[in-house]
Amino acid sequence: MGVPAAKFLMFLFLIWSKPGLTAALDNCVFLGEEEENSLYEYGDVVIGGLFPLHYSPVSSLPTYKTKPTPYTYKYFNSRALRWIQTMTFAIKEINQRSDLLPQLKLGFHILDSSDDIPVSLRASLLLVNGQPETGYSAEIVNRDKDQKRNIGSNLGCAAIQRTVSPVIIGGAASGVSMALLRSLGSFHIPLVSYFASCSCLSNQKDFPTFMRTMPSDAFQVKALARLVSYFGWTWVGVIGLESDYARFAIQLFLQESEQYGVCAAYTHFYPVVLTQQALDELLDVIQMASSKVIINFCSDSEMKGILTEIRRRNITGLQWIASEAWATAKSLWEKFGDLLTGTLGFAIRRAVVIPGLKQHLTRLRPSHIHESAFLAEYWEELFNCRLNGSVNSHSHGGDNYQDRLPCKGTEDLNDVYSPYSDVTQLRVSYNVYKAVYLVAHALQDMSTCIVGLGPFLNGTCADPKKFKPWQLIYYMKHANFSALGAKVSFDQNGDPIAYYDLLNWQRRPDGSLHLVKVGFYDASLPAGRSLVINDSVIQWPDGKQGSRSVCSESCPPGSRIARRKGEPICCFDCVLCAEGEVSNKTDSLECLRCSEDTWPNEDRELCIPKTIEFLSYHDLMGIVLCVVSVFGACVSLSILAIFFTCKDTPLVRANNMELSFLLLVFLAVCFLVGLLFIGEPSDWLCRIRYPAFGISFALCISCLLAKTAVVLVAFKSTLPGSNAMKWFGPNQQRASALLGTAVQVIISLIWLLTSPPHANNNTNYHSATIIMECVPGSEVGFWCVLGYIGILACMCFLMAFLARKLPDNFNEAKFITFSMLIFFAVWITFIPVYVSSAGKYTVAVHIFAILASAFGLLFCIFAPKCYIIILKPEKNSKKNMMKR
Repeated sequence: MGVPAAKFLMFLFLIWSKPGLTAALDNCVFLGEEEENSLYEYGDVVIGGLFPLHYSPVSSLPTYKTKPTPYTYKYFNSRALRWIQTMTFAIKEINQRSDLLPQLKLGFHILDSSDDIPVSLRASLLLVNGQPETGYSAEIVNRDKDQKRNIGSNLGCAAIQRTVSPVIIGGAASGVSMALLRSLGSFHIPLVSYFASCSCLSNQKDFPTFMRTMPSDAFQVKALARLVSYFGWTWVGVIGLESDYARFAIQLFLQESEQYGVCAAYTHFYPVVLTQQALDELLDVIQMASSKVIINFCSDSEMKGILTEIRRRNITGLQWIASEAWATAKSLWEKFGDLLTGTLGFAIRRAVVIPGLKQHLTRLRPSHIHESAFLAEYWEELFNCRLNGSVNSHSHGGDNYQDRLPCKGTEDLNDVYSPYSDVTQLRVSYNVYKAVYLVAHALQDMSTCIVGLGPFLNGTCADPKKFKPWQLIYYMKHANFSALGAKVSFDQNGDPIAYYDLLNWQRRPDGSLHLVKVGFYDASLPAGRSLVINDSVIQWPDGKQGSRSVCSESCPPGSRIARRKGEPICCFDCVLCAEGEVSNKTDSLECLRCSEDTWPNEDRELCIPKTIEFLSYHDLMGIVLCVVSVFGACVSLSILAIFFTCKDTPLVRANNMELSFLLLVFLAVCFLVGLLFIGEPSDWLCRIRYPAFGISFALCISCLLAKTAVVLVAFKSTLPGSNAMKWFGPNQQRASALLGTAVQVIISLIWLLTSPPHANNNTNYHSATIIMECVPGSEVGFWCVLGYIGILACMCFLMAFLARKLPDNFNEAKFITFSMLIFFAVWITFIPVYVSSAGKYTVAVHIFAILASAFGLLFCIFAPKCYIIILKPEKNSKKNMMKR
């Protein structure tokens, strides 16, 4: 607002009740009504003060026919009177000091703001314009309208300006402070608030003349967000008065709380005048919501109306979070202590004691307070009597102060409790005290200015007894001092460093209120350590445990949050982590995938090493196969030993002894090859395993093929003129066996040189298991090895089939045929089972096929011979061999 506009506004405000007045404006003439209800003391510098001594105005409809009567109020604020007395005490204390402003006397001019913007504006204009002293007014009769008016005589500017206040301490409410600043700011008149906390006032561009000793709500809402987050209250109700203070505070809280995952179950604003309809709307919202934790940004006067309605509706179990405006309002306890037990709230820094203040407050006596309207009203309200000669003109509610009995004169403040004389919670009073000292130290710095080195144009200084308000602002902005041992400083926005006590409303055994400090919030500390809470000393509304207020229960480890569409972030569902994923903390937003070597535990909260699977010698299946393999090798070698012992017998000699020995040795090798498939796979083991299997079986089948060929050739050589045995003697038989094996060796070498088998960790088949296996490297190589064995077996089976009709005593063909049938049955069954199985079972199937086919060859071919050699030795004769 520009200077001309502000002057015009001031002009209209001062003459609004005086229509038709035609006074010369070039002289200092008081145009308003004289204000008698004030505290005034002369000084070289008179500090103005505005305090809300009254609140809750009684509404009345204007008639627009007569001049509106002054407001009447329901309540007198004895706590605000303590603030006034603290201001006067601080000024008198400074005046008595020799080290602070020794050449300057401070005065005060204090008016009632009634916590109302129009009243506050009128009072502030009286403070900065001044008014003539009582007794100088004259009565003038308006002949046109026949009305009486009191106007100040034309005393000259010097007579009036002596009461002008260059600085005002006041504006308890943020809305009132904003209104005052918009009116007075254009004239650069500084305003120092002791209780206005709205963060909007920190805007130095809009309010360059504003300072305060009250921390900004920007810090309070941070503390509140941390508080509800600390106790896990993620679903809270937020209500507040229809005011700039509450509106800005709630907006900041909603923004700050998002960082901690806290949501508002509802936000609701209610009017200053709480009608029944407004209360019904508010209480309906509270009752319908599931949240039992409520943050209320208001003053104690609004809380009275809300708590009265809560009691009428019998609503219990609410956990109140108080804003600093009512966190220490003890006046609420007497009627609503049962509803407020367990309340938590942040209160501004407390002064343990202000030396001398208690005596200053309780020094009131009826004999000398009746001349002060403020003190007389307090005394009459407290003792419900009327002082003789009292200048008090206020009445409250339906009580007419004229009907009260006279005071006896024996009343004593020490005999009754009153918030006025209660100095146990000196918080706002301490702010008032610091505000006075802020002005004093600014004047002290101004007094010590050296001409030529001053902060103003050309190094000039200001005169402490005659300065401009904007010059005082400069020194106030740079003030840095100590009050009661505590350092006081301000940031670039004129805000003090924030410190709050966390108070808990507790009931003493006698039923009285005990405000217990259970923690603190210090904005100067790092974010992680700024809030300190002692949970063990907190008294909760419903006993030992705090309320639980959440929209959705926390998602435990092993699950993640799934947001509900269209609902606040605090309302969600818990979804189990997908396979292969874990979450190791509560309320995880996402699950983390485990590495390839790890897998979630059963609760899906921790990645644990996957189970490593291979056919081990410690497995039962591994032990059984190992024992069977060794047993088969032992049986083969035992039969070899028997045959070697009986090598000269007709039966052994008739069955191609040398090939039988080779076959038994190679069968023993086949049994032992099975052991290569047991144990932890490695590259070298894998490269030995498959070639050993292929070559050993190629040797066995080649030997069988040679034996079958010998049988056919032997019988054909008995024909006249045949010399077939000449070309298929022992050397040729050995050579044929080696030749059949050589082909397998070549296949194996090519396989090993091109794409050899190797060990592999298979994580694809089973998510929670790592299968350690040997992979062929080349599937073609593996199936070529297996296919070549099948070709040899087919040739052997074909030749044995052709020799099936030869004489029985000389014929091994039928045993070889039967053994080949078993061999085919085993390996044909092996193929689908091998392909469909995985892990150690694939290896077990492979070993089983090796052992089954080896036992089939061993028992089909050698069991009948062993039977004769061991059990029927009489048949082991040449004579018996020659029978048809």
